[in-house]
Amino acid sequence: MTDRIGQIAIVGGGTAGWLSACVLAARHPGLQITLIEAPDIPTIGVGEGTWPTMRETLATIGIPEAEFLTECDAAFKQGSRFDGWVSGAADDSYYHPFTLPPAGDMRDLLAAWAGQDGEQPFAAAMTAQAAVSAANLAPRQRAMPDYAGALNYAYHLDAGKFAALLARHATRRLSVRRIAAKVVAVRGGEAGHIAALELDDGSTLAADLFVDCSGQAALLIDGHCGAEWIDRSDVSFNDRALAVQVPTAPDSTVASVTIGTAHEAGWLWDIALPTRRGIGCVYSARHMTDQRAEQVLRDYVGRAVPGSDAAALTPRLLKFRTGHRARFWQGNCIAIGLSAGFIEPLEASAIVMIELSLRALADALPLRREAMELHASRFNQRFLYRWERIVEFLKLHYALSRRNEPYWLAQRAAETIPQRLAENLRLWAEQPPAPRDFPDFEEIFPAASQQYVLYGMSGAPQDIATTASTPAAAARLAEVRERSRTMLAGLPGNRTYLGALALAPAERRTA
Repeated sequence: MTDRIGQIAIVGGGTAGWLSACVLAARHPGLQITLIEAPDIPTIGVGEGTWPTMRETLATIGIPEAEFLTECDAAFKQGSRFDGWVSGAADDSYYHPFTLPPAGDMRDLLAAWAGQDGEQPFAAAMTAQAAVSAANLAPRQRAMPDYAGALNYAYHLDAGKFAALLARHATRRLSVRRIAAKVVAVRGGEAGHIAALELDDGSTLAADLFVDCSGQAALLIDGHCGAEWIDRSDVSFNDRALAVQVPTAPDSTVASVTIGTAHEAGWLWDIALPTRRGIGCVYSARHMTDQRAEQVLRDYVGRAVPGSDAAALTPRLLKFRTGHRARFWQGNCIAIGLSAGFIEPLEASAIVMIELSLRALADALPLRREAMELHASRFNQRFLYRWERIVEFLKLHYALSRRNEPYWLAQRAAETIPQRLAENLRLWAEQPPAPRDFPDFEEIFPAASQQYVLYGMSGAPQDIATTASTPAAAARLAEVRERSRTMLAGLPGNRTYLGALALAPAERRTA
């Protein structure tokens, strides 16, 4: 190992590996980056939901938006809709959009919302994105610059196609070297660092920094470094998923939201792409058998996708550990992706954690070996905080439920609620979630996200609902209604927007 950091080795492909290669190569073009990818190990390939951070990531690595959308069979995502999470009744539904509520005191806005006629849902009162998403409209016009929109947005995508696009971009445009081989041994160096990797083709690869993107295998961070795993199954019960891909008609609706539908022992995801729907049943093996989960999945597909043959589908069973590392960066090895941790697919936290990890690494990449320990310590501190916030936010969706099945009763048992979340819920009974409750400069789920879930599931607190609102708050909600009408009239449908891109290959090449 040289004193100066000049060579980075990435173990594993997929979204985590190739996104790591692209970001590090784009942000630090002087580095020599090599990715080792076993040719016969398939990626999990079901991480199809992203956060709005993906727009900045794609712009940073230099992929035009039109190219990304067409090459990855991608569509716009404008938030998540949750059906059946509160009571399981037919009208039980709420929405978590990506656009913030109006500026102003949230207590005042809540009073204005509670005073409206018609019991309009919280998200619909706070942002035009609710109306736009309900109408399956795109968040932008074609004439807008890449990655700009009338509303905040992310994407749904085909994970396999996304990894392939990133691989082409990394090797052809960013000078990343790819080696098709398996790691068979790790050579240790000084102070517990990794010196080199031995590959099954007989070669050896030395580097200054090693990025473990080997998924749940965690070949380096666990296999060599032995970084402790913190089990969070005491809080988050789900540990399995059954996934299918359901073809759809060319003129079918392309939804703007991830649909999460609660069932007796978990929930189902439903993600619309231009050519298919990705649907999966997430569940707890402690509360549901694989056979029952498959029946729940087939029943949902039969109801939700007209013309589909649910009986002919072959679901793919995915098992995952629920938790995260105690240290994500140890020595000269940093874990990114599933090797670092995974809670469950709810709210698409997996890919955004890859992005945030890469942003932190690229922003503060050590120049020399002597500074690496300090960088690692700060990185570990920051990401332990972030994993804790993810655990709490996902648990919020269960803690507010009023469903009575054994799984849901267990989910809201007091001993399974993290202490900080329990304290926040007591505070939020009398005051809205506020930025002071989430002090990190780059929160994944800030106060607005907590508000959308809290008031989407529980409504306005009684003491706030009976408070008279100010004219200023009522005016802001009136502006939301007017903005909704304007956008409904001016934005194209998702299918129209994406269909036009498919007919414009020259634009993709030159964008």
